[in-house]
Amino acid sequence: MKIYAISGLGADERVFKFLKLDCELIPLHWIAPQKNESIESYALRLSKNIDSKHKSIGIIGVSFGGLVATEITKIINPKFTILISSAETKDELRSIYRLIGKTNFVKLIPSSFFQLPAFLQPILFGTSNSKLLNQIIADTDLKFTKWAISQLVSWKNKERLKNCLKISGTKDLLLPHSSYGNVELIKDGAHFMIVDRATEISEIINQYILNSFKL
Repeated sequence: MKIYAISGLGADERVFKFLKLDCELIPLHWIAPQKNESIESYALRLSKNIDSKHKSIGIIGVSFGGLVATEITKIINPKFTILISSAETKDELRSIYRLIGKTNFVKLIPSSFFQLPAFLQPILFGTSNSKLLNQIIADTDLKFTKWAISQLVSWKNKERLKNCLKISGTKDLLLPHSSYGNVELIKDGAHFMIVDRATEISEIINQYILNSFKL
C-alpha cells in the first residue's frame, strides 16, 4: 500500500514526520505553478509524479493540499482519499473566502502581503509547536502562497469523492469542519493538528485503511 501525501500551501514533508502509519507514505513535492495556471491543470501536472498503475494507492491532502488531492482524485481514481484540515467541495469553504473569490482582490495585491506576522501564526494555526510552524512559513515561497490562496478562494469543485475520509478539528479557524460526508472530528483540534494531534490522526488513518481493504 502506498499513500501519496500533499502538504498545505508551500509546506514540505516535515508536517508528515509525526504520523505513524502502517503503510508506505510518499510525500509529493510541490512544483512551481505556471503563469495563470488553474488548480485543475496544476493537479494534472502533479499527478504525473504518482505511480497510478500501482494496484493499491491512496492520497492524503492537508489544508490547501486537500484541494489539490481532491482534483488529483478525480483524475487517477485512487483506492481512497483522506483530507485533513481541508475541504472536499467549494461549499465547505468559509463564505468570506468564496466572496473574495468573486473579485480580483487576491491577484491585485503583491506577494509580500502574504507574509503572515509571527505573532498571528500560532493563533490562526492553533499550535503550541510554534518553532516548526515558523520554520515552515519562513521557507514558503510567497509567490506560491499567493497563487494557492487565489485558487482556494476561487475553487469551483462541487463533486463529492468516493471513498473519502475527512479528518477535521473542532477548533480549526482557517478551514472549519463540515458535517457532510464521512467526517472524523478531533476535539479541540486546530489547523496544525497534523503535527499536534498526529497520534490520534494516525490511529484514525490506520483503521480507515484496514477497513478499506475489508470491503
